[in-house]
Amino acid sequence: MRSPSFLSRRPPPLFLLLLSPWPVWVQAPPAAAPAATPGAPDCPEACACAPEGQANCSGRALPAVPGRLSQRVRALLLDHNRVRALPPGAFVGAGALLHLDLRENGLRWVHARAFWGLGALKQLDLSANQLEALVPGTFAPLRALCVLSLAGNRLARLEPAALGTLPLLSTLSLQDNELPALAPALLAGLPALNTLRLRGNPWACGCALRPLCTWLRRHPLPAPEAETLICVSPGRLTLSPLTAFPDAAFNHCARPLAARELVVVYALGPVSFLASLAACLALGSMLTACRARRRRRAAARRPPRSLPDPGAGMASPAAVAAAQA
Repeated sequence: MRSPSFLSRRPPPLFLLLLSPWPVWVQAPPAAAPAATPGAPDCPEACACAPEGQANCSGRALPAVPGRLSQRVRALLLDHNRVRALPPGAFVGAGALLHLDLRENGLRWVHARAFWGLGALKQLDLSANQLEALVPGTFAPLRALCVLSLAGNRLARLEPAALGTLPLLSTLSLQDNELPALAPALLAGLPALNTLRLRGNPWACGCALRPLCTWLRRHPLPAPEAETLICVSPGRLTLSPLTAFPDAAFNHCARPLAARELVVVYALGPVSFLASLAACLALGSMLTACRARRRRRAAARRPPRSLPDPGAGMASPAAVAAAQA
């Protein structure tokens, strides 16, 4: 008689099961993994949700962010839809969201308060959309954000106030936009940045590019594509790599004002204007007074005019009588 271990490998015939004196172990088929459940109580409409907290709404031609978002949703996949705008509070109720994918939606406008309530979000993908600008404070609520992709948009300018201070952001993708330069303060608020993707932008190698060139030389590792970044303008610098410009190449550029200097300029501007206005009024008053004084002096020096004699033009009575005779 063969051992039970052998019998457990292959299902024995039925008569052996009936005649065998030993218990026969039959291996059960593996349990199937739970499938995504559309229409669950905590699942947005038109989406398929998995038990681990993923809501898959990809490629469903959705015109807006679905409602009824739950705190149980950890990953929201909204890529390949038709979400053209993100209004204020677009993700209300999804405070536990960690991953948000909004790729290829034709997105054109994001309200400054669209991401309010997503303080736990770690990954945000806005690539392959039609964003041309971002208003200040757009990403300010995302203090835990680690990965941000804005690749493949139409951004011609990215204000530092739009990103704000993101202390945990480690990866920033800006490739394939229309950025000619980066503002000096843009990267200053990203202390944890270790990957910066910039290829595919029309860099204008003028004085405005000085902060980026300086940053690339000081941080070679966070920008692995730095050697491929080339100038598009001006003509004499076309196809020149950004990393080829030392600090001396920007000596002709005016030094940007520091924050303290800007405060002084903004504070003294109104004061100097008011002082100039007061000086003009005082000078005008003095000039008017001097002219009036000169007129009085000239009038005092002029001799008085003699009054005409009332009888000078009249004939005497004798002359009148003689003329009549």
